[in-house]
Amino acid sequence: MNLQQVAYVVAAAELESFTRAAASIPVTQPSLSQGVRTLERELGTPLFERIGRRVRLTAAGRAFIGPARRLLRDAAVARDVVADVAGLRAGRLDVVTLHTLAVDPLAGMVGEFRARHPGVTVHIAEPAAADAAIESVHDGGCEIGLVELPAAPGLVVHELAAQELLAVCPPGTPIVAGRLPVRRLAEMPLITTPVGTATRRLLDDACAAAGVSPTVAVETGHREALLPLVLAGAGTTFLPSPRARIATAEGAVVASVDPPLDRKIGLIHREGPLSPAAAAFVDVALAR
Repeated sequence: MNLQQVAYVVAAAELESFTRAAASIPVTQPSLSQGVRTLERELGTPLFERIGRRVRLTAAGRAFIGPARRLLRDAAVARDVVADVAGLRAGRLDVVTLHTLAVDPLAGMVGEFRARHPGVTVHIAEPAAADAAIESVHDGGCEIGLVELPAAPGLVVHELAAQELLAVCPPGTPIVAGRLPVRRLAEMPLITTPVGTATRRLLDDACAAAGVSPTVAVETGHREALLPLVLAGAGTTFLPSPRARIATAEGAVVASVDPPLDRKIGLIHREGPLSPAAAAFVDVALAR
């Protein structure tokens, strides 16, 4: 088994096509196909099944893909450590985060990091579910994760400042002293993300602790639609404090929830040495 063959398998699994995988590397399609077949013979089992022009991982392939990604990630770390003396003049950093953390605080972190290391390209992944973000770090898909805590065991955690979610209400909503008791949420139409998302889980837990049930009027996975729905009068939603404050300029009524909707956030990565880019990014984040 060699790293090139492993890279062929990972690319084909992600793109579900030998042709697209070959173009992404780049390598000729026959070379990629031959490399995969050679690895399959070495392992003694097929890793892919062919469905028309698409390919799909077999059960053995699904078992192989996690260790394969980790192997490629570790190899990349080893190369980057050797190149550390180059002072991060080039390279790539893969970061995964939740959509609600991508604007704040991740955008500021990436801005500061890029100002110090303009030669490093940052790739940001934003899966819909929190568990998917953690799994991406665990299986080596991304080196650094910015997630809601607690994270899965077995990962290194750097806890950051807590983030408060504020209630963003339609224009004209009466709010006393800028605070909205959780119990009042039972009487208000709410706009929420689907069950399983970080924000929805925080809301449901707060309502359960207060002994009330939230009145969900609109449920959407399109987070860009949350504020327009509020401004249209469809209900109240919840946004991180910096984004919520901006909403006041558009006419929304913003209030702190009582008790506060706070969530702990942090950076996560696997045990072991980090690439120079990832280590530098962690330093930037912790210094903020």
